[in-house]
Amino acid sequence: MTASSSMTGGTALVRALTENGIDTVFGLPGIQLDGLFNAFYDARNSLRVINARHEQGTAYMAFGYAQSTGKVGAYAVVPGPGLMNTFAALSTAYGCNARVLALTGQIPSNTIGRGLGMLHEVPDQLGQMERLTKWSRRINHPSEVPPVMDQAFRELWSGRPRPVGIEMPLDQLHLKSPVGPITPTTAPEPPEPDPDLIAKAARMLGEASNPMIFVGGGAYEAAEEIRALAEMLQAPVVSYMNGKGVLDDRHPLSLHHPAGNRLWGDADVVISIGCRLQHERMTWGTDDRLGIIHLDIDPTELARVAKPDVGIVADAAGGTRALLDKIPAHNRARPSRTDEMEALKAEFQAQFEAKIGPQMEWAATLRDALPEDGFLVDEFTQVAYACRIGFPTYAPRTLISPGYQGTLGYGYATALGVQVAHPDKQVLSINGDGGFMYTMPELATAVHHGINVVAVVFADGAYGNVMRMQKELYDNRVIGSEFTNPDFVKLAESCGALGLRATTPTELRKKIEEGFAAGRPTLIEVPVGEFPEPWPVIRPGPSRPKR
Repeated sequence: MTASSSMTGGTALVRALTENGIDTVFGLPGIQLDGLFNAFYDARNSLRVINARHEQGTAYMAFGYAQSTGKVGAYAVVPGPGLMNTFAALSTAYGCNARVLALTGQIPSNTIGRGLGMLHEVPDQLGQMERLTKWSRRINHPSEVPPVMDQAFRELWSGRPRPVGIEMPLDQLHLKSPVGPITPTTAPEPPEPDPDLIAKAARMLGEASNPMIFVGGGAYEAAEEIRALAEMLQAPVVSYMNGKGVLDDRHPLSLHHPAGNRLWGDADVVISIGCRLQHERMTWGTDDRLGIIHLDIDPTELARVAKPDVGIVADAAGGTRALLDKIPAHNRARPSRTDEMEALKAEFQAQFEAKIGPQMEWAATLRDALPEDGFLVDEFTQVAYACRIGFPTYAPRTLISPGYQGTLGYGYATALGVQVAHPDKQVLSINGDGGFMYTMPELATAVHHGINVVAVVFADGAYGNVMRMQKELYDNRVIGSEFTNPDFVKLAESCGALGLRATTPTELRKKIEEGFAAGRPTLIEVPVGEFPEPWPVIRPGPSRPKR
């Protein structure tokens, strides 16, 4: 819309969404959003509303949509308790740097901040939302929609991706008023890296004997550049959780975290691209022999853990391209490390199978059953922990994780958002029985909207990690960690989904393939017992003794 016209605040808000390419909103209606959902109805030919069974589900779906695409995932919920119900998901999006747009209503304009006890009133709602977003604003009048939403999308597309929040009072959503032109927002160009810092980093890398590359979620859009950098330097690329797939795990130089830990002690230069390098520096150890280069779009990240030797503000792709141009002047012929890396991987694979064999077998089954271009959405459960090292990931954004938030119960609803974003791909959700029950009602959402995710529930009747610690660390004082499950097959069937059960890895593979072939929401229950302790294997300790 390029000319001014008269419209309601809700209509203006929807126009701003569609002008900026939003074609799906996950939401739950309510009286404070009537003006917005009425506008959604008018725009139903260009915008789809996926209604969930709980506000938490809407936000997790938006997160899954955003995290698997790099695009904006939008959700809309009523204010107060509705918005509060989304905060676990919003914090997950914040921690994982996902472009999530949170839309919420507000109580009538003339009552905000007065403590009158209006329906869904909470103290300082905007302030609360600001703490879990990159930028949040209230739209106080329909005429404010164009400039505020333009800035909202600028924030979503500039610098470090993080959620953005918008609230609008219910009376303003209904109010009809002249509204200025609503046009697509032009995303700002990323900052150009400092050439002097690029030159310094290039020299360090080119002269290094044992360089290493660490990548996180900030490197998703730089996969080609990072592969070229790794091959130029014959440097291993180490990833964990959100960095998985930046370099295809089938590439000889792609390493999981434990193997990276082994090489950390002999590294002389490390470059961190789009990740904090927090665990490595705080747990693995550093000394004066180790040079650290940190490349990140967010300048506040560069010295958050510790000041690097070189800190470069740039997007991952642009900064890495700049390094690729300058490194050859300092680099030397480097022999292939393929045989070395493959031997290292084989050694660790044998260790994993010896120490956490049951989890690794299930993880291998998941990989075998999922097509190469499919998506795995993990959870905080025993098999998923093993997937961080035992599930080969072939492309960025195809392994979805909650990152450092560790949001138990995020997985199933998130997987629905991934599936909505990729209707032509296979999406596999893995869950523990504890976490799955957090967003279990969204199984009905999947059936209602034909969101054909295949979900696996590993059922041990307990919060397994907690119970194991209670037994091993607290003299078997088990409390609050056991529960009674429903029959998950019957539960699925009662919702209209396909319910299956598997008791062995071979059976599970067949059931997953059956679920994908069925073309309908599927839930597979897998009864399991206690698993071996995974953490010493997955998260090793110091490997760089100070000298």
